[in-house]
Amino acid sequence: MVLVLFGDTHELHREVDVPAGDVLICVGDFTMFSKNLAAIEDFNEWLGELPHRHKIVVPGNHEFFLEANPERRSLLDNANLLIDESIEIEGLTIYGSPMTPLCGAAFGMSSAKDRQLHWSKVPVSTHVLVTHGPPFGILDLSPDQAERMGDPELRNRVRELPSLRLHAFGHVHGAHGSVEQDGVTYANVALMGHLGDLVQAPTALRMRSRRTDISERLL
Repeated sequence: MVLVLFGDTHELHREVDVPAGDVLICVGDFTMFSKNLAAIEDFNEWLGELPHRHKIVVPGNHEFFLEANPERRSLLDNANLLIDESIEIEGLTIYGSPMTPLCGAAFGMSSAKDRQLHWSKVPVSTHVLVTHGPPFGILDLSPDQAERMGDPELRNRVRELPSLRLHAFGHVHGAHGSVEQDGVTYANVALMGHLGDLVQAPTALRMRSRRTDISERLL
């Protein structure tokens, strides 16, 4: 099964060349501080034009309209919207959460104690974790930043998930890439660079759905 991962397109999604795959996963920030419906509708329409059998969207800190709108699921009816919940696809348990430590941002939570409680709810059966922001210390430093932007509480929870094989995230522009630690592949799939242009392509990974290990990076 091929997973195609991307995020941080900030309303430039129609400029992205999306590779073929089975599961398309957006890690958030597909709008630009969007507080209106138009950007959400255009992104949803674009998703509907793509051929992937399964589509998953986790919002980011720019998706204010989704955070405020109780009917948000109907706004993205061409994908499965994951907000602190799981979905199972062909034997893979995928959990998505938009929460970041940013105060004043959409889905923000600044209190470390609150974040610890929040992340404790990620099921131990999770194979693929999709969050908007990175864990602390892993692909969370952009060339134009002096401090890491990752979440220490998220990092601590990730280390407690015995079945985890992939953690995909974005949020930090300019930190695109992937690393493997202790059997887990961490992938920052933000397409926008730190200067505000789309400079990366989506990441495609082949996963064995039964053994749930990553066998090959395609892109």
